[in-house]
Amino acid sequence: MDIDFKKNNDGLAPAIIQDAKTKSVLMLGYMNEEAYRKTLDTKNVTFYSRTKQRLWTKGEESGNFLELVDIKVDCDNDTLLVYVNPLGPTCHKGTDTCWAEKNESKFGFLSQLESIIKSRKENKEDEKSYVASLFRSGINKIAQKVGEEAVETVIEAKDDNEELFLNESADLLFHYLILLQAKGYTLKDIVKVLEERH
Repeated sequence: MDIDFKKNNDGLAPAIIQDAKTKSVLMLGYMNEEAYRKTLDTKNVTFYSRTKQRLWTKGEESGNFLELVDIKVDCDNDTLLVYVNPLGPTCHKGTDTCWAEKNESKFGFLSQLESIIKSRKENKEDEKSYVASLFRSGINKIAQKVGEEAVETVIEAKDDNEELFLNESADLLFHYLILLQAKGYTLKDIVKVLEERH
């Protein structure tokens, strides 16, 4: 890679550290050319510490190393995106990230939807909620709804109406997320099984 370490007067390139699996941003550090080379050689992420004025391998004291997976350089050749497998918390304060966020997989809107479904499960007595009514009806009703939506999705897959197919697919996924919650699971559990199979 052609990295322009001289673009900044201090010879440092910002290095954004991202978990290769969860895609969570863990921290921001700085690398000079020597830190970059050491990272490639040792496969443990090494920075140039502006505070210590020396090379610093993340985890050299705590044991919470950042194992290198891949490095990419941005379009201006002056910022690095470093994919890692973190061995323990990343932040010196003991949190998963330097923004005190949990380092876990997120599925965008689907994670938000799971959170809403969980809330409805915990508040089953909400008379206005369709999801709460399914939880009140029990696992058999929820499983039945998944079956119905699966059949409707298959039927629409055989036709050429894309809008109906997508709507039935959304209904199927929605009810499947409810079924997962009813059984005490989330998408993360399914992803784990798929990763193990892969």
